[in-house]
Amino acid sequence: MGNLRAVPVEQLTSDEAEKELAALAREIKYHDDRYYGEDNPLITDAEYDALRIRNHDIEKKFPLLVRPDSPSKRVGYAENTGFKKVTHSKPMLSLDNAFNEEDVEEFLARAKRFLALSDDLNIDVFAEPKIDGLACSLVYEEGKFTRAATRGDGNIGEDITENVRTLREIPHELFTASPPEFIEIRGEIYMTHADFNSLNQKREAEGQSLFANPRNAAAGSIRQLDPKVTAERSLKFFVYGYATYPSFLKTYQESLELLKSWGFPITTLTALCKNKRDIIHYFNDLEAKRSNLPFDIDGAVYKINRLDWQERLGFVARAPRFAIAHKFPPEQGQTTLRNIIIQVGRTGVLTPVAILDPINIGGVVVSRATLHNQDEINRKDIRIGDRVLIQRAGDVIPQIVKVLNLHSHEREKPFVFPKKCPVCDSHVVQHEGEVAYKCTGGLICSAQASLRLRHFVSKDAFDIEGLGAKHVDAFFQEGLIKTPVDIFTFQERDHKSITPLRKREGWGDKSAQKLFDAINKRRKISLNRFIYALGVPQVGESTAKVLAKNYGSFKNFRDSMLKAVDFGSSSYQELIAIEGVGPSIAEDILIFFKEPHNLTILNKLHGDAHHAAQILIEDFVSSNSMASKISEKTIVFTGTLTKFTRAEAKSKAESLGAKVASSVSAKTDFVVVGADAGSKAKAAQELGVTVLNEDEWLNLIKTD
Repeated sequence: MGNLRAVPVEQLTSDEAEKELAALAREIKYHDDRYYGEDNPLITDAEYDALRIRNHDIEKKFPLLVRPDSPSKRVGYAENTGFKKVTHSKPMLSLDNAFNEEDVEEFLARAKRFLALSDDLNIDVFAEPKIDGLACSLVYEEGKFTRAATRGDGNIGEDITENVRTLREIPHELFTASPPEFIEIRGEIYMTHADFNSLNQKREAEGQSLFANPRNAAAGSIRQLDPKVTAERSLKFFVYGYATYPSFLKTYQESLELLKSWGFPITTLTALCKNKRDIIHYFNDLEAKRSNLPFDIDGAVYKINRLDWQERLGFVARAPRFAIAHKFPPEQGQTTLRNIIIQVGRTGVLTPVAILDPINIGGVVVSRATLHNQDEINRKDIRIGDRVLIQRAGDVIPQIVKVLNLHSHEREKPFVFPKKCPVCDSHVVQHEGEVAYKCTGGLICSAQASLRLRHFVSKDAFDIEGLGAKHVDAFFQEGLIKTPVDIFTFQERDHKSITPLRKREGWGDKSAQKLFDAINKRRKISLNRFIYALGVPQVGESTAKVLAKNYGSFKNFRDSMLKAVDFGSSSYQELIAIEGVGPSIAEDILIFFKEPHNLTILNKLHGDAHHAAQILIEDFVSSNSMASKISEKTIVFTGTLTKFTRAEAKSKAESLGAKVASSVSAKTDFVVVGADAGSKAKAAQELGVTVLNEDEWLNLIKTD
């Protein structure tokens, strides 16, 4: 099979689409962690956006294949352990993107369809620049600033209160005689070009590494553990909204004026647009001003101006329906590709990386690019020594657009993937139906084994502070930690060792004890994080949470999976019936449970008749803080709804903690029927499921 990434979406089969969505989920998750969690992006905005666009287009064509861990359902990253956790009063979501006028037109049309408005009605849209900075929430109680937090994963961020207190532009007290009792305000922390250049000049003079761009500098500065360091950096702030708008406000434009009166800085580069023509004029004018602005912007943001419409439109999994970001086209440049190296991932996948002659594009030096796979190299005919056109839109690593010397007679031979793993010398294979080449070394391949251990202790898994990639690799090479169990028996074995950790180079009594304390601190873990930590292919954070929610306890999950390896069992049918799991993901899960080595590890970790438990796996507890009559209930909507659109009904149900299903089963709690309800209403009656008309449904959720 050829490169799936190169196959147009409309030509993908269902099986190909499922494989491509799985690959995109893993790849986008990896880049989200680099960008949000480490302030260290490895691809450009343009290349990242291309991945999300392809994921969106495939999901649109194959809606039944949308995965629980889909990038369309995920925001940001998990919080850093260096700061306290903060739960936002309302999720901080990112924005969907528009890349051309057609995307903007579709955004407006989609909003009209959702609100059941006529096509010829113009919607007022408020336009403002998209500042390239770090999203931040500010909490004020009785008018006084009490807390600041980063976006984090959208629900939980990092407490950066003391650092934000050092920003001069943020009022410590609202300029009003009648402040709200509680309000959460949102905005963007950024750094100007002049301050960025000054900071980098200072760092260069002191022999420190340089920041790649102002966004990274702002993010790195606000996350300093010492607020004094943050205070030395010149950070600025633009406000752009609220978690929940005061009830007396009618429009977004009014809300900004209120924030300005309270003492917050707002950008003046805004416009109220009456139609699509106004929007495009604003965008073109903003792009023309871009190079002369004192700060980075990477596009425009359009928001439906009426707040009551914003409330009705609500949110999808990771973005509001009432707003969209219109991105600027990427910047381009030419350079020479000097080498192609191979990196081996946690699952054994070999990834080619282009090493480029460094080139400055838009103020950022770029020198590497991910080439994805052999088929991608073949499709573009990329060879070592080629002159290539690259593009970037704000990050470090570019996308190779095309080869410029394609017809030259003096080019190098085509690049061929190695037949043996560059790390362990095991054979490399390409399974039928897959694009990727994989090392067959498995546990004997240090690149895979150590990366699996890295994943096991990563932020979204066990989150063991101090046991980073460097130490995991070193301990693995020295044979101190070969499996996850070894992590939790490390201290016990170390006490008996003739060369304990404290006597090794770079360690001492305090540092060794600090590591052991960090390990012991993580002997308790939630079920969803534990499932994610296992590193099962296709099981990301979202899928792990879905599995944990469905099975509740580790014992139930393990016992059910052991039964589900029999494809004729009811346990297997229950597994593949879980929304977003299906046969493909189920196969990867069951392959894990069929492997005796994996079961031995699980038994040693969780404990059994032969092994003392090393960890405690807590039963799943829903993170949905909204207590409502329909929390955790399964709802099916059927028939023609007249009091709200189907999309609006689904959105409201999900916002109240319910699960919306497309078919009726014995596990369905309510079926909401409109006019001409057919087989689903009949099935509900036969199964004894509660059937509600639209008025009864509205009455049920009225007090929620």
